[in-house]
Amino acid sequence: MSEHAPTLDPIEESRMTLMEHLIELRSRLIWISGALIVGTMISFYFFRPMLEFLASTAQNLGLVLQIIGPTDSISIIFKVSFTAGSALALPIIVYQSMAFMAPGLYPHEKRTLLLTIPAVFVLFALGAAFSFYILLPVAVGFLGTVLTGIAEANWTFDRYISFVTRLVFWIGAAFEMPLIFAFLSRLGMVSAQMLIKYWRQAIVVIAIIAAIITPTVDPVNMSIVMGPLIVLYGLSIVLAWLLYKPRAPRDFSTESFIPDEYK
Repeated sequence: MSEHAPTLDPIEESRMTLMEHLIELRSRLIWISGALIVGTMISFYFFRPMLEFLASTAQNLGLVLQIIGPTDSISIIFKVSFTAGSALALPIIVYQSMAFMAPGLYPHEKRTLLLTIPAVFVLFALGAAFSFYILLPVAVGFLGTVLTGIAEANWTFDRYISFVTRLVFWIGAAFEMPLIFAFLSRLGMVSAQMLIKYWRQAIVVIAIIAAIITPTVDPVNMSIVMGPLIVLYGLSIVLAWLLYKPRAPRDFSTESFIPDEYK
């Protein structure tokens, strides 16, 4: 380095580091936004078969879905397209989020993160299938018979689609839990002992998540959601035990934090 090169005080150096993080955050948000836009556009092309598929559960139970507003059709198409697009973009969202939240990754850790993308699709599909084929018929059947003999259950299509897409998407997203913990344990950030130590707190958090996701207040549907989430937490403990690897401290003394233009 030239002897006349300006020196950076700690405050200035810290500000540059913060700016680099903000630039990285902007870049990752652009990737996520682009993935959501592309996924939504692809899903828009298939909105009709998706709506027919989502409505089949209510129709099989003899419920009538109605459109009563002039703009409800557009709202329904947008909701189902955006939700399906978010599902398609989920691997990109998970990858970009985890890469930003795990600073200072080594090259082999970046490769490990890249290899998790196929598992994101698999776990989300399992969660979505569970919610649609197991939880949804139970929930819709219960809600459709609450006031039997007093009122006829003729639901609006808009509210039904909102209900179904929220349920399917968030349970599918919740099934990513083992993958996230497995990745963090591989980085040495989470261990099986840590997950076991906080299992009581985890049950409370799972109960809160189940209460938010579950469309009804009855304990049956809430238990149906909590059961798989508790099993997934147990699976996360097993994966953390198998994959945990203490992370070697990074030697920053060999790395330069001074921009090239000052060297």
